[in-house]
Amino acid sequence: MTLDNHSDAEMPPIFSAVLTPHRSLGQIGFVVLMLVVAGLSFVSGMVFLMMGAWPVFGFFGLDVLLLYWAFRLNYRAAAAYEEVSVSSVALKVRKVSHRGQVREWVLNPLWVRLEKVTLEEFGIQTLLLVSRGKRLPIAGFLGPDEKASFATALNRALGEARRGPAVSVIP
Repeated sequence: MTLDNHSDAEMPPIFSAVLTPHRSLGQIGFVVLMLVVAGLSFVSGMVFLMMGAWPVFGFFGLDVLLLYWAFRLNYRAAAAYEEVSVSSVALKVRKVSHRGQVREWVLNPLWVRLEKVTLEEFGIQTLLLVSRGKRLPIAGFLGPDEKASFATALNRALGEARRGPAVSVIP
């Protein structure tokens, strides 16, 4: 009896995750923050304007613009993400930058190991996929606790992939 050889496209994933950067300030919070900062800057600028220090008024507007620009850059960077998928025949990593640039790696789950760089005070700092002497950093924008949880799930999936696909035989 022979089993059909499944192509990589037909193999169901054992593990699949999409990792995205965390942003704690939502759109409404951003608008509220900018309104509060702009209001405080305007009132402070008016105080200086009434005292005759009119150039200071412009600087108070400038700091609001710089804060707005910094938040816009931060939100644009949040468009980046990573996709990690493990099947019994392949470990796929797909990184998409905030500009839409895509980089993909396909690794054999039998030869990949997950390496952790840990600092005692802070927890896991870096996760690396190591295969044939090459290292691929993953989950860079996750926090230490999230990296630990992700590493546990990924290690479990790699172990399952190494055991091979479960095949049921129907008599």
